[in-house]
Amino acid sequence: MNRGELWGESGKERRDPGGWWVTILLGHRSEGKLKHYFLHPGTLLLMTLTLVFFRVAAVDGEHEQSRASSRMVYPQPMALTPARRDVLVLTPWLAPIIWEGTFNIDILNEQFRLQNITVGLSVFAVKKYITFLRLFLESAEQHFMVGYRVTYYVFTDRPADVPQVGLGPRRRLAVLPVRSYPRWQDVSMRRMQMISQFLEQPSRQEMDYLVCADVDMKFQDHVGVEILTPLFGTLHPGFYTSKRDAFTYERRPQSQAYIPHDQGDFYYMGAFFGGSVAEVHRLTKACHEAMAVDRANNIEAVWHDESHLNKYLLLRKPTKVLSPEYLWDLHMLPWPSVLKKLRFVAVHKNHQEIRNR
Repeated sequence: MNRGELWGESGKERRDPGGWWVTILLGHRSEGKLKHYFLHPGTLLLMTLTLVFFRVAAVDGEHEQSRASSRMVYPQPMALTPARRDVLVLTPWLAPIIWEGTFNIDILNEQFRLQNITVGLSVFAVKKYITFLRLFLESAEQHFMVGYRVTYYVFTDRPADVPQVGLGPRRRLAVLPVRSYPRWQDVSMRRMQMISQFLEQPSRQEMDYLVCADVDMKFQDHVGVEILTPLFGTLHPGFYTSKRDAFTYERRPQSQAYIPHDQGDFYYMGAFFGGSVAEVHRLTKACHEAMAVDRANNIEAVWHDESHLNKYLLLRKPTKVLSPEYLWDLHMLPWPSVLKKLRFVAVHKNHQEIRNR
């Protein structure tokens, strides 16, 4: 029996004593009949492996070309050359202090985009403070987390007065109605409670980080992923050069916010703090509970929620500290040369007119 007789008209395989054979049908005819050629399985396997090899090599080449096109070129960091010599860039617990010149935003953007993060920005626009909301949002659209998914969470007692602001792609605004209080101090202190309770809702799952800010501010320069970390606080512009005994901590031992004169790292301002959702929830819940204890004992910390924030960040150290670039008031302080940029600044206002109305 010759090899050609192993195949019937149906083209189905038949067994012969020499093993399995494969026919290759070529796209031409000879004398009106389709010609059949047979390959030994070993030859076929070799051809298949060769084709697979060249295909994998081509795909790897495409991936390598893609990787090469996304490679970043930047100056090498030198172990013996500090990024800044004029400021402290690392805390004793090894948390970075963020100043201009201490980070490469291109590298950070590359890393955070791989994580596909969503950032929340919470702000309280209660009573007449609603008048600051438009500038806050418009400036955030220009400078805050540009290129990332951002949700603005506006806590307000005047939902109907929330301005219509044009938002960029992947940016949205959520209005959260809250009650007001007669005193501005109560409004300020209740923020911790409201944020804590908000973060216990299912909506917390839609974001990775939450930044908490005062509304009577505006963004005037880049504020991006360099601030993101499990927990951050911001140096108060009036105390970043002061000794700890000059800090306006709560000094009465009866208060849950009490810090003795011989303790303290920095003085943090309550107008800009944040971190991961889990850590911000832990912070706001602890501060709210501490204020509830003080309230039961008929005591109010000297700087309200800010005093409790400082006590919390003394006990649970922040993983990043933001320099005063991220919180400044040009109406009260000149622009010092040590600050290369002013990123988040206070808006001029009449406190007495705004606070209790």
